[in-house]
Amino acid sequence: MKKLAAERAVQFVEDGMIVGLGTGSTAEFAIRKLGAMVKGGLRIRAIPTSLKSKRLASELEIPIIELDDTVEIDVTIDGADEVDSHLNLIKGGGGALTREKIVAYHTKKEIIAVDETKIVKGLGADVPVPVEVTKFAWAATKKALVELGCTAELRTILEEKYITDNGNYIIDCDFGRIAQPEVLEKDINAIPGVVENGLFINLVDLVIVGSRQGIMTLDQQVSSAD
Repeated sequence: MKKLAAERAVQFVEDGMIVGLGTGSTAEFAIRKLGAMVKGGLRIRAIPTSLKSKRLASELEIPIIELDDTVEIDVTIDGADEVDSHLNLIKGGGGALTREKIVAYHTKKEIIAVDETKIVKGLGADVPVPVEVTKFAWAATKKALVELGCTAELRTILEEKYITDNGNYIIDCDFGRIAQPEVLEKDINAIPGVVENGLFINLVDLVIVGSRQGIMTLDQQVSSAD
């Protein structure tokens, strides 16, 4: 279902575009499809949101540029951990949330491809909010996050602290179902030591959902299925 959604999203890419490449398993399907299209003659330039996506794009011979080299991205294709009815997201399970949010902010058309399990009635129902924090005073930052009403855990892999592509830590914050994600996003980012958080508010133009019934598209105005 993720592959179906990702490959449908790629259909929005046109010759000559600057394309943001997301991070994660769904984005990987999109990158591989774009690689095949480039091999077939599609001319694009890509801006990856992680070192992992950059490596894959390079292997597929997709031309890569830096965001600093351009003014605006035409379209970005990415995945999400949760999507609510207002097309707000929780992202960052893969650890690339800061770069993903920067790229999304500078994108004309942000497309999110997910399978049907990622659609929720309220953000925070099933996954925590990842928060990227500086290594300096991370424990104090964690304490301040807990005071916002969550349980918080420093992300580790094989008992080692997880390090982002930016050289920072991630604290996963479980708030339960979030009543006001717009407010929480600002409250988290107001804490000194926080670099960015995984609440993506008012950044998405289109969500493509792969389901057992086929593909469904969601935007701010209408939804359709086929």
